[in-house]
Amino acid sequence: MKPEPQQTLEATNAKPGSLWEVLRVSTKLGLTSFGGPIAHLGYFHDEYVRRRKWMDEKAYADLVALCQFLPGPASSQVGIGIGILRAGLWGGVMAWLGFTLPSVIVLVLFALLLQGFDIANAGWIHGLKIVAVAIVAQAVLGMGQKLTPDRSRVTIAVGAAALVLLWPTAYTQVLIIAAAGILGLWLYKKGLDPGSQSLRMPVGKLFAIGCLVLFFGLLAALPLLRQMFDIQWLALFDSFYRSGSLVFGGGHVVLPLLEREVVPTGWVSPEDFLAGYGAAQAVPGPLFTFAGYLGAMSGGITGAIVATAAIFLPAFLLVAGALPFWNGLRNSPRVQGALIGINAAVVGILLAAFYVPIWTTAITAPVDFALALLLFILLVFWKLPPWVVVLAGALAGMIIGWI
Repeated sequence: MKPEPQQTLEATNAKPGSLWEVLRVSTKLGLTSFGGPIAHLGYFHDEYVRRRKWMDEKAYADLVALCQFLPGPASSQVGIGIGILRAGLWGGVMAWLGFTLPSVIVLVLFALLLQGFDIANAGWIHGLKIVAVAIVAQAVLGMGQKLTPDRSRVTIAVGAAALVLLWPTAYTQVLIIAAAGILGLWLYKKGLDPGSQSLRMPVGKLFAIGCLVLFFGLLAALPLLRQMFDIQWLALFDSFYRSGSLVFGGGHVVLPLLEREVVPTGWVSPEDFLAGYGAAQAVPGPLFTFAGYLGAMSGGITGAIVATAAIFLPAFLLVAGALPFWNGLRNSPRVQGALIGINAAVVGILLAAFYVPIWTTAITAPVDFALALLLFILLVFWKLPPWVVVLAGALAGMIIGWI
């Protein structure tokens, strides 16, 4: 596919990056991105948009909006999409490996060696939850300033936040984004301002169609193959591929699906399932890496590899399949108007998630609020690297736990 023409922008890095660069940066995020999918979007925004300027604010918000529409782990899909845009298809693979492998390795070790340890209430975990408060607050502030500069967009954002809080279902975000797109199409008929970035697209439409065909083909064929062949790894692949394909909202929403796949079959006991879930809260990266723990419990190292690959494969196929068409659509003036409303809704969804579950689970005492304020100041005004703030928050959480 012929690349789209590039805008000359100070905030745009049009040159493709190297695979090593993508792997290095995504691995740093995989080691430091605590706090769940919404917090991950804040980490991504800080690293990819604000610090490295791999894309501008609108392009990032557009990518987030696309991934909110798709089933699967939204934050991982955003990372895969950024990797593809930066360094091609293998860049998407490197972005996924870097962001995912650190937590997979730790959770597999939990499954093999650390069962029975009670870490859910450890002080350093509580400190990491407070770090997520500061990270998401920074993301809400930064994205809100750029994407909700007038009263119409502020109203859309606040309305989206209220609806998400009052109607917390897996499909609420999809419906809100669709409604915000219709409002944006009506309110902003002229589209985006002329300074928006045009994305360099290394994926052709023919390949994208192949990815979408493979996604739906596997979804239909795997259950049939599972019935035909009594093979443990095939059954694992089917269960985790289906879980990764059918969940909207990602993160904690996938837990009921996984529980129905692994507990009734006897692969994992209810007690081990809950123990692994507690361990998953202690590691950075996407919660979908919980599949690595469950795979290890049911099939050792091979099971961990199969489960992890299966649950993330739909995310890669969907992002690679949707990006080429999304890039063309977002350059249409009518679609750009819809994206203005969608981007405002994304800010509202982020704001709602800042309150529930991030604020409500992390800020339980005045000392928590004080620590969150301090970490926010270190991020926004002192501009310390996120990994420094993560370590400071974990250490402070341990100290608070001892007091």
